Amino acid sequence: MIPRPSGRADEDCIIVAHDIKFAYEGGIEALKGVNLRITRGEFIAIVGGNGSGKTTLAKNLNGLLRPTSGSVDIAGRHASKLTVAEIARFVGYAFQNPDHQLFSGTVEEEVRFGPKNLGATDAEVARQAEHAISLMGLGEFRAAQPLSLPLGVRRKVSIASVIAMNPQVILLDEPTTGLDAGEIVDLMGCIRALNEEGHTLILITHDMRLVAQLAKRVLVMASGRIVLDSDREGAFADLEILRSSKLEPPPVTLLAHRLSEYGIPRDVATPEQLVDCIVPARGGRR
Repeated sequence: MIPRPSGRADEDCIIVAHDIKFAYEGGIEALKGVNLRITRGEFIAIVGGNGSGKTTLAKNLNGLLRPTSGSVDIAGRHASKLTVAEIARFVGYAFQNPDHQLFSGTVEEEVRFGPKNLGATDAEVARQAEHAISLMGLGEFRAAQPLSLPLGVRRKVSIASVIAMNPQVILLDEPTTGLDAGEIVDLMGCIRALNEEGHTLILITHDMRLVAQLAKRVLVMASGRIVLDSDREGAFADLEILRSSKLEPPPVTLLAHRLSEYGIPRDVATPEQLVDCIVPARGGRR
């Protein structure tokens, strides 16, 4: 594991995991001693193959699961002393399958449910719901039944229902699964806007193309452990770790590695970065 620098002061940490372990019934050990510090405003991708522990880690960070040993601090408080509802004020979680989250009669009712359930005033509920609906581009669907909508829109409704609770941290579990290319681009724009608003974003995914476009910090998981904690460029520079963690680098990264003998950096993650590297190498000619 490559250690991450200590970074900003402790008061900027929103989530701290101390040597957390987690075992499911039957003794299946899904987390094997994870230490993690997340600071306010970060955009983190937690990546790994099936069974790596990334979703289990996410659920331990938002209270849906409690560590078998070790501890999690959220906004300076021990998560073990907080209820799931109290944690939801700080950490919101959008499920991988939005249909596991949606139940209301209309989109507007769905988005309003969270803040109302947390005790917000009517004015706060209206304001927060309207902001979430606007941010996710759901205005035309506010009267629709959520489960009747296409998958891409259902995904946005499930995220909007989390945004409306105004959590400091938003966890998105495989948000682009089942979406087409256009829907993915649309959703990425919405997710990027959330981070620009100041929310801490944690993206759980195995799609390295998505990571390349959005994340600023990457945690690679394998067999219940964090095997790499790096900025995006550092993660894409290490093909051996990615492949051993059952992750497929984007084609542009593979191409950059093939071109490294010609002076192209190995940490290229996006086509735009590759163009920026190639054009100067050709004397500025396109």
